[in-house]
Amino acid sequence: MTELLSIADRAARSPAKVLITGESGVGKDVVAHFIHKQSPRKTAPFVAVNCAGLTETLLESELFGHVKGSFTGAYRDKRGKMQLAHRGTLFLDEVGEMSLRMQALLLRFLENGEIQAVGSDSPQSRVDVRVVAATNRNLTEHVAAGHFREDLLYRLRVIHLHVPPLRE
Repeated sequence: MTELLSIADRAARSPAKVLITGESGVGKDVVAHFIHKQSPRKTAPFVAVNCAGLTETLLESELFGHVKGSFTGAYRDKRGKMQLAHRGTLFLDEVGEMSLRMQALLLRFLENGEIQAVGSDSPQSRVDVRVVAATNRNLTEHVAAGHFREDLLYRLRVIHLHVPPLRE
């Protein structure tokens, strides 16, 4: 754990994306908060999104926002979590649960930083966020099985931190 925190501390000073892996309940979210609080972005927002807790369409709206009238119940424009995290950290918890379609949308965002809200005809803005993702899944196995995009894994795993099981 001391080595993990040392690496996390060094990672915090970098703008690189971080992938945190480990079993459920080991504190991946605590490590993500630690990275944010040690980073130059610590005064900006830390915005967490549980990717497993939302349906695909709701996750897209939560991350990218939506425009008024884009779907039933969209009575006003809504900024997404990515915009809310501008200049801060976006924590994508359980990123391994995303559908392939959502993975493609996330990959596009990671490549150019552009946000296109649900129902919008064109990208609305660019945001500057540090992405920290976490999963309890073995994403390499999921890539081999065709359930996770290899190019997205490559983008997210710039720095890889593995939190050991509590029994260890």
